[in-house]
Amino acid sequence: MDFDKLEIVMRRLALEAGDVIMEIYNSDDFDVRSKSDDSPVTAADEAADALISAGLRAAFPEVLLVTEEQAASHKESASEFLIVDPLDGTKEFVHRRGDFTVNIAYVVDGVPVRGVVYAPAKSRMFFTRADGGSVEEAGPFDKDAVGVLTPIRVSTPDNGALMVVASKSHRDQATDDYIGKYAVKDMTSAGSSLKFCLVATGEADLYPRVGRTMEWDTAAGHAVLAGAGGAVVRFDDHTPLTYGKPIYENPFFIAYAPGVELKPA
Repeated sequence: MDFDKLEIVMRRLALEAGDVIMEIYNSDDFDVRSKSDDSPVTAADEAADALISAGLRAAFPEVLLVTEEQAASHKESASEFLIVDPLDGTKEFVHRRGDFTVNIAYVVDGVPVRGVVYAPAKSRMFFTRADGGSVEEAGPFDKDAVGVLTPIRVSTPDNGALMVVASKSHRDQATDDYIGKYAVKDMTSAGSSLKFCLVATGEADLYPRVGRTMEWDTAAGHAVLAGAGGAVVRFDDHTPLTYGKPIYENPFFIAYAPGVELKPA
């Protein structure tokens, strides 16, 4: 893989998809339908998916593309693949809460090694550089010219006063019970893959997810967090979360800054 090319293409496609999404988001009305698993889908999901898929297939025709909106791709597998969630946080989008993201990642041998997370309504953009390190780009954004980049790094956590981030739309008692095992200084809620990015920037130390997710939900955020020095492990045994699993489904997991003393499930 040409990582310089990958960085440019992923960033550009994320920005272009963000423009398409925001055009629909800012319209007077948009249709919301239910998929077979009862999750919502909008024209924004589908338009962003079409744009990103066309761009990735043109740039990297030899690499398997897995995307949430194309069910046939969920049956394919390879040792390396691109994985896309064109609009993560559709519920946030539908309720016009702004916490939704465009996610594109590249996975090699089970590890998400590069990724981009773009939150167009919040004007926040995070991505891994060609060298694997993670940055946040300051807006306004130009798809043809990279703006001011700030390298990001996880916090040095204080286990007596942890900063925790949890899901905005999927918070439940099991999550609260697990968080209750820690000494928490402050807790915030966020939607979509932004939670990984808040750990990556040091705005949070710990993000536990006790609920169903798919690999396209997490791969880009996982890559950004890893490039900032963070880690993602399985909830049950604290072994690394890997990718390329059957139907691309994740177990429960914990994303964190190393130094957090992880509690048992």
